[in-house]
Formats: sequence, C-alpha cells, structure tokens
Amino acid sequence: MPMRRRSLLTTAAVLAAPLALPWVRRAEAASTIKIGVLSDMSGPYAEASGPGDFLAAQIAAEDFMKLHPEITVQVVQGDMLLKPDVGASIARGWYDQEGVDAIFDIPQSAVAIAVGQVAKEKDKAVIFTAAGIPDLTGKYCTPNQVQWTYDLWSNANAITRGLVEGGGDSWFFITPDYISGHTMTRDTGNIVKQLGGTVAGEAAYPFPGTTDFSAYIVQAQASKAKVLCLANAGDDTSNCIKQAHEFGLPQSGVKIAALVYQDYIARSVGLEEAAGIVGAMPFYWDMNNDTRAFSARFTPRYHNARPNYYHAGSYSAVWHYLKAVAAMGPDKAKASGKAAIEQMKALPVADPLYGSGYVRADGKFIHANRVWETKTPAESKGEWDQFKLLATIPQDKAFQSMETLGCAFVKT
Repeated sequence: MPMRRRSLLTTAAVLAAPLALPWVRRAEAASTIKIGVLSDMSGPYAEASGPGDFLAAQIAAEDFMKLHPEITVQVVQGDMLLKPDVGASIARGWYDQEGVDAIFDIPQSAVAIAVGQVAKEKDKAVIFTAAGIPDLTGKYCTPNQVQWTYDLWSNANAITRGLVEGGGDSWFFITPDYISGHTMTRDTGNIVKQLGGTVAGEAAYPFPGTTDFSAYIVQAQASKAKVLCLANAGDDTSNCIKQAHEFGLPQSGVKIAALVYQDYIARSVGLEEAAGIVGAMPFYWDMNNDTRAFSARFTPRYHNARPNYYHAGSYSAVWHYLKAVAAMGPDKAKASGKAAIEQMKALPVADPLYGSGYVRADGKFIHANRVWETKTPAESKGEWDQFKLLATIPQDKAFQSMETLGCAFVKT
C-alpha cells in the first residue's frame, strides 16, 4: 500500500528530529534563565512573603519576556522551613542539579547567610528581598549577593527618630530569639539612646512556636515604657498587637512600633486595634499611580489581597536582575553570578514600585524609605485604605554607610 504524502512528511520529521535536538537544546539552554524563589511557603512568614513573592517574581518574568521574547525565564519555588541547613541544601540542589541561575527572597537572616555562602562557592547570584539583617552587606557580604528591599537598621532609624522626638523616650522590646530579632533590638536601642531616650527592658521569646505573648506583654506593662517595640514579623507581630490590646497597653497611652510591619498585619488585626501603630515601609500599594497599577494586576491572582513591600521588592529585584541579564547576555549571566551582580550594580535603578536608586558597591540597593501610621476606622475610606504617610526618608539618609558596615571586599 503506497504511503500517503502526509504520513511521509511526518515520518521524515520524526527521523530528522534526533539530529537537530542537541543543537536545539544547547540554544534553548543558553537563552533560558532560571530563577528560584526560596521562601517560607507554609510558616509564620508565608503571608508576608512566600507565595506572594513567588507570584510577584512570575509577573516580573512575564513582563520581561514580553519585551525580550528571545530570552525564556522560568521561575520555581522552594520552602526552606526557616532552617539554614534546609535552605542551603535546596540552594545547592538548585544550583548544581536544577540549573537555577539566581535565588531570590529568603525571609530569615540565618538562612540568607547560609545561602549566600553557597552562592559564592558556586559563583551563582542571590538577591535577598525579604532578609533584613544589615550585615548581609557588611560582615556577611559577598560579591555574589544583593540586599534589595529593606534592612532592619533602615526601618529602625526611620521609626525611632519620629517617636522619640514626639515624646516616646522610653522603650521596651519584645524580641524573637534569632539573629534578626536581636539585631533589630540592638540597633533600635542604640538609636533610642543616641537621641537621649532609654531602654526600659527586653523580653526574648523562643522562635518559632510561640503564640502566647502574655508574659512578655506583662513585662512591658510593668516597665512603664512609653513605646512597646515589636522586633519581630509576620504572625508574631499580629499576635503581639492583639494581646497588647487585651492587656490595655494602647488604651493606656503606650505607643506600639512594629519594626517589620505589613499591610496584611493591620488587616488581620483590624483597624480598631491596629490604629496608631507606626511602621516603616518603602512601598505601599496606594502610594501612587504606578503602585496602584501593579496592585490591580497582582490582587486578582493573590486571593484578592494587596501586595506588600516584600511582594513589590520581589518584582522589583527580579526585574532589575533580568535587565542586567539582557544587558550582558544570558550566556554570560549564567556563566557567572558575580558578573551578573556586577551588571546590576552598573545599571541605574528606575523602578515604578521603589523609585529611582542604585545598587551600591557592597550590594545594598539604596532607595527612599517611608514611615506610616495606621489609620483609625473613621479615617479609612475603604477595605485596604490603612495607612497615612508620616515621613519620607531620602535615599541618602535611609541606610548606613559602607564605612559603617565594613564590607570586606569593598575599598572605601
């Protein structure tokens, strides 16, 4: 029976395919960038970062590929369970076996330090969009990493000056027993003292797993401090705020300062209890037309929740990294994470979410920071209208200097 023309063509294509595939694979691999979002996908920081940061990275990749269809961007996610050994293990697997070129996020500083060392060892890139310890661009700096979204000193500096100058000159700290918590408490306490205030006390609690903060709230109440400073984040911050209200601290005039504050925290607590809380956030969804436009795209894909500054930082950092990839070429970016980071430093940042800025020689993204106060229910005009702007800290005053942080590979 004679073979039909259609069958003949199909057979020829199948036979020819194996000869072409090795070349195709090499071409595709050279033009494919793989990004890993390593975060807390199931624990106390999951709502603050996790799935929302993964979505923001996906949106950045989608936007980039529209402008650069010749470059394919893949985004994968992993849960580091807030454990340095787990985070380092995932990073090694991603870099060695999975072809990941750059890792983002990491909302826990001990994990960030561990992953940073893996990235340096493998000459890959890591961009911290949720880890806040300032020493990521100081004691623990490497030429293979960038700290993007914020750092804890910047938040402490922004919040503390206004509150102390407004009469809040005695502070009590509730601190999670890990490196970021102790860093926040130390840096904020130092600023309070420099401004003439006093530290009335501190209570450190086991992390993770603590949900009952009543004993620590009672200590704060007994100290007679004018400011209760929450040097924690995520669900722990929410629980502390609720329990502080149960004990009547805000009602008695104690001001609450949250060093890692987020939109969803105010929403989960409710404006009745969150009203008056002060926090620092470089991004707020309702800040300007650009932030509102991003929010309109993000919200329907994220259980109708507005993006917070971690989410915006994930988009911003992935976008700038991909701009660097396009400028240097995917093959060079894949060959050296250090070279990709150097390209990020060479390009000015013009960002619709974080504004203008630059990546400093030590890897710190320098940008403005902002201080917000939570609105009362009467002040709010809608479900997600939660904050009023108190102050903007310009980029030249928002972060510690390189000289202060002392990054070893940077000559100042």
